[in-house]
Amino acid sequence: MPAEVAASVFPQLEALLPHVQKPIQYVGGELNSTVKEWDSCDVRWALMYPDAYEVGLPNQGVMILYEVLNEQQGVLAERTYSVWPDLEELMREHKVPQFTVDSHRPVKAFDVFGLSFSTELGYTNMLAALDLSGIPLEAKDRGLDDPIVMAGGHAAFNPEPIADFIDCAVIGDGEQAVLEVTALIRAWKAEGRPGGREELLFRLARTGGVYVPGFYDVEYLPDGRIARVVPKRSGVPWRVSKHTVMDLDEWPYPKQPLVPLAETVHERMSVEIFRGCTRGCRFCQAGMITRPVRERSITGIGDMVDKGLKATGFEEVGLLSLSSADHTEIADVAKGLADRYEEDKIGLSLPSTRVDAFNIDLANELTRNGRRSGLTFAPEGGSERIRKVINKMVSEEDLIRTVSTAYGNGWRQVKLYFMCGLPTETDDDVLQIADMATKVIAKGREVSRSNDIRCTVSIGGFVPKPHTPFQWAPQLSAEETDARLQKLRDKIRGDKKYGRSIGFRYHDGKPGIVEGLLSRGDRRIGAVIRAVYDDGGRFDGWREHFSYDRWMACAEKTLPEFGVDVDWYTTRERTYEEVLPWDHLDSGLDKDWLWEDWQDSLDETEVEDCRWTPCFDCGVCPQMDTSIQIGPTGKKLLPLTVKQPQTSGHAH
Repeated sequence: MPAEVAASVFPQLEALLPHVQKPIQYVGGELNSTVKEWDSCDVRWALMYPDAYEVGLPNQGVMILYEVLNEQQGVLAERTYSVWPDLEELMREHKVPQFTVDSHRPVKAFDVFGLSFSTELGYTNMLAALDLSGIPLEAKDRGLDDPIVMAGGHAAFNPEPIADFIDCAVIGDGEQAVLEVTALIRAWKAEGRPGGREELLFRLARTGGVYVPGFYDVEYLPDGRIARVVPKRSGVPWRVSKHTVMDLDEWPYPKQPLVPLAETVHERMSVEIFRGCTRGCRFCQAGMITRPVRERSITGIGDMVDKGLKATGFEEVGLLSLSSADHTEIADVAKGLADRYEEDKIGLSLPSTRVDAFNIDLANELTRNGRRSGLTFAPEGGSERIRKVINKMVSEEDLIRTVSTAYGNGWRQVKLYFMCGLPTETDDDVLQIADMATKVIAKGREVSRSNDIRCTVSIGGFVPKPHTPFQWAPQLSAEETDARLQKLRDKIRGDKKYGRSIGFRYHDGKPGIVEGLLSRGDRRIGAVIRAVYDDGGRFDGWREHFSYDRWMACAEKTLPEFGVDVDWYTTRERTYEEVLPWDHLDSGLDKDWLWEDWQDSLDETEVEDCRWTPCFDCGVCPQMDTSIQIGPTGKKLLPLTVKQPQTSGHAH
C-alpha cells in the first residue's frame, strides 16, 4: 500500500466530532496503545470488535491479538470499532472512511481486516464497517488491493450466514493463528503477490486451519436441507480444524492492558485464569468449543496481575474464565492476591461463580479489599428436572445453602440467572423459578434477621447453538416464550409476602429468534442479513436499535425463493441424518458423542465433569492433540516484596 493511501483521516474527522455523542471514543491515544511506523511494517492488521467502543475496548480477545501482533518486528495492528449512527451519517456525507482509532488510517489501506464476533448480532455492524471502508460487501467483488476480511471469535464457529461477506474465518484460539497467517501473507507479498488474492486465500486454506468459504460448494436437497459441502478445488481440506493454545503461561497476554479514555462496560483489569470448561452444560457453546481445560498457574496469574496493575492503575482485577471458582487453586489465588494488595485496596471479582463451587471463605477474600456488591449465581433451570436435562447439576438445597450463607455473612443482594425455552421445558418448570426465589428470600430473612434483602431473577431466552448437544433442538417461539414469562411474572407479582423483595428482569422472546436464525443459519441467511443492513439495521445487540419486525420482514422477502422460512431455522427439530451447516468445521467434538449427549438429556441423564472422572470420549483431546492441563502446582502466591519497617532518616 503506498503511504499516501494510508494517510490519517483525522483532519476531516476532527471537524465532525463536535456534532456527535461521546466524541472521545473516536480519538485514540489510550494508555498502552501502540502506534507503529507504517512504512517500517510489511504486514498490517486492522482489528475490529463490531460494536461500540465502550463494549469493544475491554474485549480480551482483540486486546490480546493487538498486543501479540504489535510485538512482532515488521507487523502492525490497529483497532477500529463500530461508529454510532450519528457519526456514520456524517462520515457518509463528508466521505470520511472507516478509520482505526490508533492512527486514524483508513481500514481499506490494511492487509487484513480481522473481526472478532462473540455474538451473531454484530453481523450488520460488519457490513456497515465494510461499506464505510469502501471495501465491497461481497468477497467475490474484492480486488487485489482490498484487505483480506477475516472472522474469528465464538460466533465464527458457524460462519456460514456471513460466508458471502468474509474471505476467511479462523476458529478457536487466535494467538498462534494470527502469527501463522501473518507469516503466509508476508511470504506472498515478498514474492510479489503471485496469483493475486485467490492464491493467497488458497495458501491460507491449504494449512487446514483457515476456512475459506469461497472454496466450498453447498448442495441442497429438495426439502431445503443440506446434501453436502464439498471443496471446489484440490488441495482444499474437507474439514477445517480449530486452533488450541496449550500452556497459557507461555502466552501471558495482555501484558499492557489498554486503559479506555471514555467510560466502558468494564472498568477493571482482567486476567484469564483458565480457558475451556468441561462441566458439560448442554446449552453452553463457549464450554463445548473451548475444550480442553487449560489452567494458568498460580504464579503465572500473580505475575500478570502485578504487571497489569503497574501498567494500568486500575483498582479492580477480574479473574476471568467460564467458571472461575473451578480453578484448582482458586482459594490460594484469591487469598494470595487479597494479601498482596491489602494496603492498596485492590478489589477482586469473579464474573462467573457456580453455586456448588462457591464458598464463603472465597467470597470473603474477594471482597476483603473491595466493596460488597451483589452475588450472581446461574442455576439456569427452575426445576430439578430441567437442570438434569441441561446437565447443570445444582440442587435446590445447594442453592438455598449457598445463598443463606451469603445473606448470613452480610450480603444483601443476590442475583439468580435462568433460561426460558429449554428443551422439554413446560410451564411448570418455569413457574418453579418463583418458588425458588421465595425460598431464597424466606431463608435470607431468617438468617439475616432483616426484611431488607433482595433477590433479582434475571431470565434470558434459550438459543440452540452449533457444536453443542442442543444443536438439534427446537427453539421455543417468541409467542410461547412471552406467554410463559408472563405467567411467571404474574406469580411473582401476586406473592403478597415475598413479591416485593424479588426483582424480575427478562428479555422478551423476539431477539432470541433472530439470534437463533443467525446462530444455526446457513449461507442462505446471508441474503437476510444483507436486506436488514440495506434497510438500516445496525447495533442489533442493543435493545433501542434492534427491530424484530425489520428482521422478520426481510426474512419473508428473501427466504421463500429457497423454500425455507424463519421457523425452519429456529423452531424445527433436526434429525441425526441431517447435514448441519457447520459439520465441516471441526471443533474437536465427535458428532456421535454430541448426539448421545442430546439423547441423554431427553432421558434426563446427568454426566460428570471429565476433569475429575474418567474421559467420556468427547473427542477433543485425541483429535486436536491436546490434553487437560490443571494444577495444583503446589506453589503459593507469596507477597512480591516484604516491606521493611520504616527507619528514620532513610527514604525507600
